[in-house]
Amino acid sequence: MPGGLYLVATPIGNLGDVTLRALETLAGVEVVACEDSRVTRRLFERYGITTPLMTYHDHNAETARPKILARLEAGAAVALVSDAGTPLISDPGYKLVQAAVVAGHPVIALPGASAVLAALTASGLPTDRFYFEGFLPPRETARRARLDELAAMPATLVFFETGPRIAAMLGDVAAAFGVRPAAVCRELTKLHEEIRRGDLGELARAYAGDAETRGEFVVVVGPPAKAEGVDAIDLDAMLRHALATASLKDAVEAVAAATGEKRRIVYQRALALTKKDGDEPA
Repeated sequence: MPGGLYLVATPIGNLGDVTLRALETLAGVEVVACEDSRVTRRLFERYGITTPLMTYHDHNAETARPKILARLEAGAAVALVSDAGTPLISDPGYKLVQAAVVAGHPVIALPGASAVLAALTASGLPTDRFYFEGFLPPRETARRARLDELAAMPATLVFFETGPRIAAMLGDVAAAFGVRPAAVCRELTKLHEEIRRGDLGELARAYAGDAETRGEFVVVVGPPAKAEGVDAIDLDAMLRHALATASLKDAVEAVAAATGEKRRIVYQRALALTKKDGDEPA
């Protein structure tokens, strides 16, 4: 094959989801760089591919990257794969691609399986605009802070999550985003594939209860409701109503979620109202 770095998407579960072009490329390059040779070898054994493998992952990238670049400099064709799906999406590889581009080597992407797109299209949620967040911070404080930043984003949000953290993650998302439609996709394309759809509160309660938490998860959350001509008078009325029974922080979060208005703007308006009405912020 012509020399260059080939980014090859591999199946995310079902080995039948590999493309013909991917098989031709993996069989035709001089070497395949992979995260875990045991995982990639299962695909190779299924399709009779004998191309040599070398590992490239977060822990050996600094030493493996120069070796791959040296092969590219010599005119070799090298393929890069991840354990599952499209390389570089929550997987190592960005620095290798960047270095190959800087060095002037061809970089060729072969599209294929992607857990992000599989979950997004199966979720039943808007697909015209979406934002891929990947994994949220594992620690609760950092996770909640990041969710506060994402709450007003006018797009469908896509997250990756692990089984041990899925219940806590969904609880925090529901608390930060309020009532929104969502889908929790587990083990996509695999034998025990499962997609649960509902509002965030329902899903959070399900996974805090007896819902299956084994496997790999993609969580898709619908965008905030669009504000239909919310003006200052309407915003003030909603805030006064919310402040009558909730703290300043909770009232701001509820009104921001309901209107789609930026939290900063709602917070500033709430402060102005409490000063005007002679109340101290809670």
